[in-house]
Amino acid sequence: MRHTVFLKLPSPLFLSRLQSALPSLPAASTARSKFSLLFLNALACYLLAYQAVHFAAEAALVFMARRANVPGIWSLGGVRFILGDGGWRRETVLAVYSVGPALALGLGIVAFCLFWLRLRYRRGLVKLLLLWVAFHALNVGLGGLLADTVTQSGSWYVPNWLLGGGGTWPSTVLALLFAGLQMLLGFLLTIPFLLAQDSHTALKFSNRSQLITYTILGPWLVGSLLLLLSKLPQASLNECLHFCTLGLLLGPLALGCQQELTQVRQLVPQTTRVAWGLVGLAVLGLLAWRLALGAGVLFR
Repeated sequence: MRHTVFLKLPSPLFLSRLQSALPSLPAASTARSKFSLLFLNALACYLLAYQAVHFAAEAALVFMARRANVPGIWSLGGVRFILGDGGWRRETVLAVYSVGPALALGLGIVAFCLFWLRLRYRRGLVKLLLLWVAFHALNVGLGGLLADTVTQSGSWYVPNWLLGGGGTWPSTVLALLFAGLQMLLGFLLTIPFLLAQDSHTALKFSNRSQLITYTILGPWLVGSLLLLLSKLPQASLNECLHFCTLGLLLGPLALGCQQELTQVRQLVPQTTRVAWGLVGLAVLGLLAWRLALGAGVLFR
């Protein structure tokens, strides 16, 4: 007795879908590898920019304190003054605590102008480094005031002494206004940030979620954790809050990157490589901070 076996062949639609899916596997792997390289470069820029901005701000604070004969200790946790409340005067408070944030803002403006006027259409990581300098500078001058207001330290003393006639609420309102301004600037910085990317793969609208994860959120979270670990056991609550207020800028920036923007289509692509020089400088910077300020530096 004969038996007839019928084989059911795949439908043409299934075969076409399978054929289109197979070439995408190596492409997806290549994209992940490229985004990993972009993450390392962005992390190095994040760390270097943080160290440059905060060194400038803290050095200015120490310089003005020495001019005002205010003793203190400069350590990994920041600058701490050894002076009782009765030794402070209004002019001393304004002179000491205002220069650091003002210098940081000035540094950020210079970095952004250099990026926008000279480098935004050129290839290379220098433009991304300059943008991260601007991001950290904005956080020191604007969003950081909210963190200082929560802990009632640092730059909070300036508006509190200027506007504190009616209590602490005027300085709190100013801190909230500055935080709102930082959020607005974060959204406005979307196009400059996209212009700082040299990879067409990263700029594809379908890859924007990966761009946000690997070049904004990843460097922010991992970089902040590395900086906090490098400062243990002197890492303070105020510094943790400063990392959080940076999210007031990076959050709107990430939302802006999810929009389809035509202004970034004229970029010239560049092969994605790890900038080992920047990575090495970032690591050396962390070690230098640790060695120089680990035991604290007394100044008078």
